[in-house]
Amino acid sequence: MSSHKLIILSSLLLLLLLLLPQVSADCGGNDDDQAVRHNHTEALRYKLGSIGSVLCSGAIGVSLPILGRRFEVLRPENDVFFMIKAFAAGVILATGFVHILPDAFRSLSSPCLGENPWGKFPFAGFVAMMAAIGTLVVDTVATSFYKSTHFDKSKLVDEEASGDSHDGHVHVHTHSTHGHAHGAAAAPSHDMSVSDLVRQRIISQVLEVGIVVHSVIIGVSLGASESVETIKPLLAALSFHQFFEGMGLGGCISQAKFKSVTTTIMMMFFSVTTPVGIAVGIGISSVYEENSPKALIVEGILNSASAGILVYMALVDLLAADFMNPRMQSNVRLQLGAHISLLLGAGSMSFLAKWT
Repeated sequence: MSSHKLIILSSLLLLLLLLLPQVSADCGGNDDDQAVRHNHTEALRYKLGSIGSVLCSGAIGVSLPILGRRFEVLRPENDVFFMIKAFAAGVILATGFVHILPDAFRSLSSPCLGENPWGKFPFAGFVAMMAAIGTLVVDTVATSFYKSTHFDKSKLVDEEASGDSHDGHVHVHTHSTHGHAHGAAAAPSHDMSVSDLVRQRIISQVLEVGIVVHSVIIGVSLGASESVETIKPLLAALSFHQFFEGMGLGGCISQAKFKSVTTTIMMMFFSVTTPVGIAVGIGISSVYEENSPKALIVEGILNSASAGILVYMALVDLLAADFMNPRMQSNVRLQLGAHISLLLGAGSMSFLAKWT
C-alpha cells in the first residue's frame, strides 16, 4: 500500500469537489447575524500568518519523536516512549471524538440540507462506522498479505538451508563476504520482529491518511473565512492542534523504521497539508460558501470517515496494542504513567475544542 498515492488522491478529490461551483445558501441567516467584522485585508494578513504558524508547529510536532531516537531516553525500547505514545494516542482519540465527529454531525444535520434523506438518517455516525470497519479490513488484509509474503520467503530460505543442518544443531557457515547462522531457535524471534515492523508501517500509513484528510478540510475552512474574530482563536488552536497531532503521527513513523527518504516524505506531507488547505481556502474564498449543500455534504462525509479512521487507529492499533503489552502489564508504575499520559493527551486536545 502506497501512502503517498492515497494521500495525493484524497487531497485532490477533496480540492476538486470544493472547487466546483458552489450554490450559495444562507439558510435563514440575516444581515444582522452576518455582520461580524469582515475586514478582508486584516483577515488576509492573519490567514497568511497562519500558514507559517501551522506549518512550523506541525513540522516540530511530527519531528520530535523521530529526532528523539537520537536520545537514549526517547527510544522506543524505553518506558518514557510508552508514556509519550499514550499521550499522542489520547490526542488522536480526542481529535476523532471531540473535534471531527461533532463537526460531521453538524454538517450533515444542517437545516441547509433537505429533510430527506439527511434529516431522517444519522449519516455521520454511519459513515464513521463504515470507515472504521474499512480500516479494520485494510489493516487485516494488508498485514496478512505482508506476513504471508515474508514468511513464504523465510520458509523457502529455511528449506534450502535444511540440507546443511543436522540433528537440530545450529551450524554457522562463513562465506567470503559474510556469515550466516541457521537454526530453528532464531526464526520465531526474527519473524516476530518483522511482523511487528509490518504492523507499525501499516498503522503509520493508514493513520496519516486519516489525519491528512481532516487537515485539508480544516485548512480550507480557515482560509475561506473572512471573519477576523473567527480566525484569531482558530489560528492559535490549530497551531497546538497540529503540534499534538504531529507528535502522535511522528511516534508511529518512528516505530515503523522507514527509510530516511520515506520518513521525510511522510513528515512533509503532514506538515504542508493544512497550510496548503489554507492557501486553497484563500484562493476560493470569493466563491466558497460554507453553508452550501454541496460543501456541507462533502465536508460532513469526509469528516465522518476521518473520525472513524482516527478513533479505530487510536483505540485498536495504538492504545490496545501498548496497554496489553506484557511489558506494561507487568509494570504497575508504567501502567499508571501511561494512563495519566493518556488522560493528559485527551484532555489537552479536548480543551482546544472550545476554540476550533
